[in-house]
Amino acid sequence: MRVTTVRLQVDVEQQLDAIAGRLNRSKGWVINQALAEYIEKQQLELDRWQQTLAAMESAAQGKVVAASEVHSWLQSWGTEDEQDAPEPGK
Repeated sequence: MRVTTVRLQVDVEQQLDAIAGRLNRSKGWVINQALAEYIEKQQLELDRWQQTLAAMESAAQGKVVAASEVHSWLQSWGTEDEQDAPEPGK
């Protein structure tokens, strides 16, 4: 494990102490948990942004599905005649 020094605002330090005390854990453990969750959230946001850019590029290339096809497909869900998902550009 590596060591990193962080300067905390007084109120943040006090809250960190309180949380660590309630959880019966060290401040380092609480900080590691919080940073791991933050990093995971940032990665999810990056992944979603990349998916958005890819979707925008597909749309710009005309790879879209008409709303009427999507509605028809959704309305078929759970019926005996359930349709396959419509494919872009067809």
